[in-house]
Amino acid sequence: MRTYIELTWRAAVVGVVCLAFTTISTAAQRRSNPPVEEMEGPRPLDRTIIKQVVRFLEREHLSKHALNDEISERAFDQFLKSLDPLKLYFYQSDIDSLKSDRLRLDDFAKQGQMEFAIGVFKLFLRRVDERVEMAHKQIDAPHDFNVEEELLVERDKLSYPGTTEEAMDRMRRQIKYRLLLLESDKLRAEKNADADKEQSEAEKVLAVDHNEDPRERLHRSYRTIQKGWHQTDADELLELYVTAITTGFDPHTSYMSADTLENFTIVMSLNLDGIGAQLTSEDGYTKLTSIVPGGAAAKDGRLQPGDRIVQVGQGEDGTMNDVVDMKLDDVVRQIRGTAGTIVRLSVLPVGGGDMQTYNITRAKITLDDSAARSEVVEYGKKADGTPYRFGYIDLPSFYMDMAAARENQGSYRSTTRDVSRILADFQEERVDVVLLDLSRNGGGSLTEAINLTGLFIDTGPVVQVKDRNGQVDIYEDTRGGTAWDGPLVVMTSKESASASEILAGAIQDYHRGIIVGDPATHGKGTVQSLVDLGDRLLDAPGEMGALKITIQQFYLPGGRSTQKAGVKSDIILPAITASIDNAEADLDYALPNDQVRSARFKDYKMVDGNLLAGLRDKSRSRVDGSSGFAKLLKRIEMYKAQKDEEYVALDREDFLRRRAELDAQREEEEQAIESQLPKKEVFQLDYYHREVLDIARDYVEVISKLDLAQAS
Repeated sequence: MRTYIELTWRAAVVGVVCLAFTTISTAAQRRSNPPVEEMEGPRPLDRTIIKQVVRFLEREHLSKHALNDEISERAFDQFLKSLDPLKLYFYQSDIDSLKSDRLRLDDFAKQGQMEFAIGVFKLFLRRVDERVEMAHKQIDAPHDFNVEEELLVERDKLSYPGTTEEAMDRMRRQIKYRLLLLESDKLRAEKNADADKEQSEAEKVLAVDHNEDPRERLHRSYRTIQKGWHQTDADELLELYVTAITTGFDPHTSYMSADTLENFTIVMSLNLDGIGAQLTSEDGYTKLTSIVPGGAAAKDGRLQPGDRIVQVGQGEDGTMNDVVDMKLDDVVRQIRGTAGTIVRLSVLPVGGGDMQTYNITRAKITLDDSAARSEVVEYGKKADGTPYRFGYIDLPSFYMDMAAARENQGSYRSTTRDVSRILADFQEERVDVVLLDLSRNGGGSLTEAINLTGLFIDTGPVVQVKDRNGQVDIYEDTRGGTAWDGPLVVMTSKESASASEILAGAIQDYHRGIIVGDPATHGKGTVQSLVDLGDRLLDAPGEMGALKITIQQFYLPGGRSTQKAGVKSDIILPAITASIDNAEADLDYALPNDQVRSARFKDYKMVDGNLLAGLRDKSRSRVDGSSGFAKLLKRIEMYKAQKDEEYVALDREDFLRRRAELDAQREEEEQAIESQLPKKEVFQLDYYHREVLDIARDYVEVISKLDLAQAS
């Protein structure tokens, strides 16, 4: 059983998938995996998987919650939400008829049954077909964009349509809304082009072909939605249904199908074979979102972010297969392959023009953009006229090559090893302060969080962990010495989660450095274990997928739990991420916060209340006088106002005016994409990061005066 702190995946609008190949044979390849609409009942192994998941939940989940009617109700709601979150497809009468089983899903699970899930999904497919037919009719219908009417967007107030007429009206408003969105996006693109403004990477991902007729685009979009649901296979339904049950216990307990487990292993190890690209699915097309530096596609140089892949062939002369409207996972499987082999891709270039076909030789790739990166930044002047030197480390995750570590390979990749080398370089570069950026870090390996914290403290407790029986264990850094004992600034955000919170919280408890960023981090204070069901039952790792189950809660050295509370920043800087509802406390059925006794640990006395008060005053004064922060604060207020609105106006003039000012939905989409895409620059000297540097410089100056005072 492997214990780790879960990577908290953001509520993203795109699914970014690494094009990878591993030697693991997936369950989908080894056993029948038909489309759900062709299933007459569960596969024999499905029953075994469900029963084993139930067994582990009842024996090992932290909450000790019984699999009972309460969990059944939660699972019922979660399963329907996973299929129809906007309540567009099912009728209220469908839900009423299904409610007879609302309190029986726990019993079904104990018996290994999933007939309920299959039946509900087949009903859902019929409703999808009906709604898509309505959508096509409304796309072709004339619409009056001058009439004052609205679309309800507050999800908590949405209800299922009661009649066909109500469903048709809901779809009519949806189509009007989407047509206005496309018109607004086109105007925005034209405005940016006229201003010769370069698009951000997130804008490139969200960009569409504005020369295409918007109605035809919507027709294709709904055809893709319909085809995508009909392509849902048995493994995917099993994952949806079982995860609906497991998330009734807490939001981080889930079932991974064999394919999902394979991708998770790739992310954690940072090693893969493939072309080195990231993809998303958009209206039937597979679009490149970014190219992995150093990978096969990057070295080839012809593929560009925004290109759309329409055909894939194997080898130099293999048949080219059309992949338009194909599921993203299936496209990925065709592009995957062993290092040294050739894949041929026919693409529609992002800049327009005829379709191009490229032969690309797959290669071994290391995902360096997901690993620690560093830069020495010179900024400001000391009293002697020399510049301050800041050692900046961007750390997107806590990673470790688990397979290589288990096999005791001496050169396996890990966060601590990489950061240790960086800190050694900083020592040679004689930096004045280290900036550790965890603002995009969603977590990862618990072991790495402990070991990395140990680079900044001598020895001592890093995290306390309580199991389901109330037993508290203290995990310590036992290696004497530090890799960096100078001033330390840890940058966090609401997206900093799990392992990030362990490190930031320990640094704060030890008074070892200061925390700068959003008011608080994500608030994920639980530990998950990964149970490979195939390895446990059949001695066939990966064949049955895995259960990711919450088994412990972690606490900081001082006894605080970060669960739902997060780690509060010592110095808060404005950011839109702080206003997005994506924290632990926003998730369904998040476990509660509590405390344990404080462990004994050293107080490094590098931070105190008076020091922080002075740093806050100086920072507040600079932020108040910053034009960059002034614009940001205005955007934040507009974002909050739009986000809290229950309705969207569907008259053209009002809609376009408000979208021109700010679009809250697009703001969230761009934030989500930017958090997943690799950063081109290691350190960007914008108004936000200038303020971080100013805070760090102030901190160094105060610390140096304290050192002089203590020495005299």
